[in-house]
Amino acid sequence: MGAHFSEAGFKFLRGLKRNNEREWFNARKAIYETELKAPMLAVIGEVNEALLEFAPEFVRDPAKIMMRIYRDTRFSKNKLPYKDHVAAWWARQGMEKTSGGGFYLDVSATQVTVAAGVYMPQPEQLLAIRRHLLERHTEFRGQLAGKKLRAAGMEPIERAMMTRPPKGFAADHAAIDLVMQRQWGVSCHLPAEVALTPRLVGEVVKRLRLAEPLVALLNEPLIPAAKRPLW
Repeated sequence: MGAHFSEAGFKFLRGLKRNNEREWFNARKAIYETELKAPMLAVIGEVNEALLEFAPEFVRDPAKIMMRIYRDTRFSKNKLPYKDHVAAWWARQGMEKTSGGGFYLDVSATQVTVAAGVYMPQPEQLLAIRRHLLERHTEFRGQLAGKKLRAAGMEPIERAMMTRPPKGFAADHAAIDLVMQRQWGVSCHLPAEVALTPRLVGEVVKRLRLAEPLVALLNEPLIPAAKRPLW
């Protein structure tokens, strides 16, 4: 393993942040393809190889895992057409078009973000996870507080808390703080310089491996019963 990015790629991202417009991007699209898209696909491919050992159900074609650099501006006040980073989202097979638990990576000119968990789940998924956490909150808290996970810098993500308990959930339940969240998981930020070295994939994989049990727990209520293992 050793896929990583170049200074030329970072220079492109810094320029894009200053000139976030289609004319600028299109004139330099070949640089994006060579210095950012190709390396990101290579990184994803190497992460995939590692995932085969501990989370094979998240492995897909790298081109489907890499996220578009084009922003969806339809419902956003921010009309800038491009993101200032390249990103990847490893969804569990069968959940590619929904928001079940998965793994995330993005690389910008200022930092590398590694994350794992559930972000913006669909309403039925949100309800299923909340009900699941009523029974499994002690185990989930233990995973969040795991020493190896914390030592790797993986901290609980911003909670996006509700202001009051959702309908049907007792306000005095021991898991109510988890139930009131709209997203669950962990993330960390690494120095951007890591992305310029062959260490990148190893640093990412180490953290995804540590977070895999947490992602698996969150996905349990979302996996169709027929597809769950019988042992």
